Amino acid sequence: MNKHFEDTRYYLKRAGEHATAGIKEELEPVIDRVNELRGIEQEPEPSRVEQLQADLKEIEERAEGEARERIVEAREKVAAYRDRETQSA
Repeated sequence: MNKHFEDTRYYLKRAGEHATAGIKEELEPVIDRVNELRGIEQEPEPSRVEQLQADLKEIEERAEGEARERIVEAREKVAAYRDRETQSA
């Protein structure tokens, strides 16, 4: 895949994540107020260990995705090299 498209996909994903975080942050007081009126208790904040586990899981998933992309790129390069070699022979 063209490097520009890969970069575009990456930045669009990041923009979506930032937009989601921004919306959650802006709506948090409203959600808290509605839940208070409905009598719903707020969920406790995740512990440091739980937060670290979630962060590690996210890093693991990202690394797996990047590894898959690099494997695909390597396979494409090997195939292109083999095609050049067979054409020059």
